[in-house]
Amino acid sequence: MIHSLATSSFTSSSRLILISSSLSKPFPSLPKKLQSSSSKPLASPQNSRPISYYRPPMNILNKLGFGTRSPDPSTMDPTIPQGPDDDLPAPGQQFAQFGAGCFWGVELAFQRVPGVTKTEVGYSQGLLHNPTYEDVCTGTTNHNEVVRVQYDPKECSYETLLDVFWARHDPTTLNRQGNDVGTQYRSGIYFYTPEQEKAALETLEQQQKLLNRKIVTEISPAKKFYRAEEYHQQYLAKGGRFGFRQSAEKGCNDPIRCYG
Repeated sequence: MIHSLATSSFTSSSRLILISSSLSKPFPSLPKKLQSSSSKPLASPQNSRPISYYRPPMNILNKLGFGTRSPDPSTMDPTIPQGPDDDLPAPGQQFAQFGAGCFWGVELAFQRVPGVTKTEVGYSQGLLHNPTYEDVCTGTTNHNEVVRVQYDPKECSYETLLDVFWARHDPTTLNRQGNDVGTQYRSGIYFYTPEQEKAALETLEQQQKLLNRKIVTEISPAKKFYRAEEYHQQYLAKGGRFGFRQSAEKGCNDPIRCYG
């Protein structure tokens, strides 16, 4: 009897570990056609991205009552995360910030733009100070996955960056891109100057005239930027999970494989 109970306990534990391990790893996805940017307003982009299976490690255990718990919104102090982005760009450079779904593919699209000198992925617009990826994935912190772009305005206009933003995603789906669902995947333009705000609003109006569905992109001041974990940075250019590097060369038009 004791041997039977021990064997049953070991089998249950083993199954739990196997389930957690298998669900916490990303799966490959089908290629996605990269839409070219243009100086003119673009029609509604195609979004053929398959469902995202990625979940942060230990997520299944959290749901079963083990591991770390989701942040409690009632205990969050939004003073710092709702404050302005107080980082400074390099001399002669400017910042721009965009949310357009999973930040891996969005970052690579901006890396390829001539005049862009640096990109970083991170979390912004939320309520929790120093959030982790796992915190953001709970859906309780209200953060968005964003890309902060540093660019040389002498070589790249803000309007060019907006062209890339509109071409990269579907701005008419609320809190989702393709099958990636959650507030962290919402469409957003986060401006640093009145000039950026004006340009963002103007291009939104231009895009709305081309679409038969209402655009749900939020346009708000840039807030505190929390740089994401290092393994997220330039994820696709570094090879992704399987080591298949995708080109970040300026002007490259190769299709972006979101989970390469």
